[in-house]
Amino acid sequence: MTRFIYSIEGLSVWVGRAFGWCILILTFSVSYEVFVRYLLNAPTVWVFDMMVQMYGALFLMAGPYALAQDAHVRGDVLYRLFSVRWQARLDFFLYLLFFFPGMMALFWYGAEIASDSWRYKEVSWNSPARIQIYFFKTLIPVAGFLLMLQGLAELARCWRAMKTGVWMKRLDDVRETEDLLIHEPEESES
Repeated sequence: MTRFIYSIEGLSVWVGRAFGWCILILTFSVSYEVFVRYLLNAPTVWVFDMMVQMYGALFLMAGPYALAQDAHVRGDVLYRLFSVRWQARLDFFLYLLFFFPGMMALFWYGAEIASDSWRYKEVSWNSPARIQIYFFKTLIPVAGFLLMLQGLAELARCWRAMKTGVWMKRLDDVRETEDLLIHEPEESES
């Protein structure tokens, strides 16, 4: 079960890192547009559409990554007071009740939207550039599938925590500076 969980988690982390490069593309795009618009007085017609698509791609594909890193916001006022076994039971139940139906809808309807977009070779109507958007609409069902896959890993993680009473360690990746500062005194004392 550990290998199953870490394999899926590894895929989610890899996809998140790969699509994280969209931030660099976004930064250069905005900088370029500001430069040509305000300094050269020659705005572009295509940069806005590209920025919207890069942000959308980043947002969609960061979901599985955030789930794999346990980085989603949680209202844990009461949750953190529960034992690990009860936390795992609650998570397991909520994944089945809310998460999977939502992700199945994202996948199902996203596939229909992407299919229609490919059939019509859909282009953006927001700007005169009329750039193709069917490539990016394909990411909707892909994100739904990857989220469901990561959800299976989370269910397995919950199952294991219900049996053992201990949460399985997550794959390490980048951490917030705040988290690093909080855990720094603990490590230096040892």
